[in-house]
Amino acid sequence: MIYKVFYQPRPDQVPVRENTRSYYVEANSEREARKKLADKNISIEFVQQISGVFLEYEKQNPNFQIEQG
Repeated sequence: MIYKVFYQPRPDQVPVRENTRSYYVEANSEREARKKLADKNISIEFVQQISGVFLEYEKQNPNFQIEQG
């Protein structure tokens, strides 16, 4: 399964929509996706499983890259 993880790059600041970024993570569960990103210094806002047409749409983004963790 692929998860799209929305995060803030600086965990010490209040979340601002314009600063929200995303990682794509391959994992068996949301918990595993969070564990794979635990070593990064980020503030995770939301984790969403994506598949089907939603995944195909995300793959069209030139910045689409599955995070290896």
